[in-house]
Amino acid sequence: MLLSEYQTQIICVIDHYARTNLITSSEIVLDARSPKIGVLKGSIEFIDGTQLFFTEYVDCRYRLEKLNYSYHCQDSDGTLIFRYDNAAHKPVLPHPNHKHETTGNIVAAEPPELAAILDEIMEQFVS
Repeated sequence: MLLSEYQTQIICVIDHYARTNLITSSEIVLDARSPKIGVLKGSIEFIDGTQLFFTEYVDCRYRLEKLNYSYHCQDSDGTLIFRYDNAAHKPVLPHPNHKHETTGNIVAAEPPELAAILDEIMEQFVS
């Protein structure tokens, strides 16, 4: 898969969720290091002011691999709702892939897909 094809998939996911009219704006930027390796950065704003900021450093040479990633969701005041990432921490966490919760807990979590992140955010609108 080419990096540009993966970017198109991400744009299609965002467009699909934008049809709910719960997304007010979105932006995605591609920084290609090669046709198959690069960084995708994006932001999505929702009708209640919730914002999602995401970064994926991906390698698409053999299979899609997220080398580094971060999905940071915050409310309109900038308060953390959740954050998925694989950033190194001190002290070292027992699980490199993890989720920071509103409560301050950090729990193991597999690298998520953007659609799953958007589902998690959309749940707050139907709760």
